[in-house]
Amino acid sequence: MVLSKRLGLQTIVFQQAPRIASCSTIAGPKEGEGNFGSYIDKLVDDPMMGQLTPEKAERMMLYLACQDALAKAALTEDDVHFFVGGDLLNQIISSSYCARDLGIPFLGIYGACSSIVEGLGLGSLIVDGDYADSVLVATSSHYQASERQFRYPVELNIQHRKSNQWTVTGAAAAVLSKSGTGPKITAATFGRVLDYGIKSPNDMGAAMAPAAADTLCRHFADTGKTPGDYDLILTGDLAAVGQKLFVQLVKEAGYTLGSKHMDVGASMYKPTQQVGAGGSGCACSAIGILGYVVKEMLQGNLRRVLAMATGALFSPVSTQQGDSIAGIAHAVVIEA
Repeated sequence: MVLSKRLGLQTIVFQQAPRIASCSTIAGPKEGEGNFGSYIDKLVDDPMMGQLTPEKAERMMLYLACQDALAKAALTEDDVHFFVGGDLLNQIISSSYCARDLGIPFLGIYGACSSIVEGLGLGSLIVDGDYADSVLVATSSHYQASERQFRYPVELNIQHRKSNQWTVTGAAAAVLSKSGTGPKITAATFGRVLDYGIKSPNDMGAAMAPAAADTLCRHFADTGKTPGDYDLILTGDLAAVGQKLFVQLVKEAGYTLGSKHMDVGASMYKPTQQVGAGGSGCACSAIGILGYVVKEMLQGNLRRVLAMATGALFSPVSTQQGDSIAGIAHAVVIEA
């Protein structure tokens, strides 16, 4: 049996490349003050969204992003065959409760901060395979909710280390369809889980960098492409520490990225915003891809982008028990 859609070990080429028919991004005030503020569709003044808990606020942001993406595509919930979503919270409650309210058949995923690209890749598989006409893909994160779950409640005012990353408060959603005029997702490289023994949840960039380098090098090996074939190679949230390690690992493998590479986590906030090493969270790479990349493509400034998102695979329990933090990275090729 010839699997003509496969390239090499980990890459899939979409013969009926799905279009990003619409997308929507929403974020809090800190993100609005950062470098991507002008690319975010809706900025809210209150990161709590008038809710009693940050978990409920995150849930509301995700639902609003999904509703906006559907409206932009002129679709209702009944027009969408699958909702692929994931987030950082236990039992992916933001996505699960959002799916409850949407009423769309739900495929819940957990790739930590790689969730948006995992979702775009899986959604593209579904559309390319003729299993759906339209798929909704979405993710979210919230600074206070993530701090409470993975580190310390913000009420304790624990001082951050320089390697700490600031979880982006926001959400993003996209509708993938067979038809339309939006950018196409032409290929996906699904990553392997790698573990280099990093144990601190205060140094996630270092834990994820090896997986990002591995997926990028595998993509090049599978497709025969080089950095020169892309206008931009985007990583999700390696931030300042992880970005340096990533570039070094890729260089040791024989590839020089130079100005082709941008890390959303390292670029999300301005130096004056005091966010440690940079941004993180599911919404970090999601805003970078569905906000910055898509809008730059629609304006004609980018033609072909390799968008990667990285995830730190751990839980509060695994950290308390002394386990190391594994990393994952997925990539999709987006073309105008």
